[in-house]
Amino acid sequence: MATDKKRTSQIDRRRLLKGAGLAIGAAASTTAVAAENAVAAPDASKAQHAGYRETESVKTYYRLARY
Repeated sequence: MATDKKRTSQIDRRRLLKGAGLAIGAAASTTAVAAENAVAAPDASKAQHAGYRETESVKTYYRLARY
C-alpha cells in the first residue's frame, strides 16, 4: 500500500514538472516571437535621423582637439 501511494506521488510530480517545463517553453517562444515582430516592424511615426553631420562646431572641436 505504501509503495502504491509513493508511486502515484512520483507520477504526479513528474507530470507537474513536465507540464511546467512545457509551459515555460511556450512562454519563452511566445516572447521571442513578440520581440521579433517588434524589431521587424519599425514605427513609421518616428522621425528618421539624418545621421552624423560634420557641422562647423564639430570641425572646430576637431581642430581644437587636434584630431
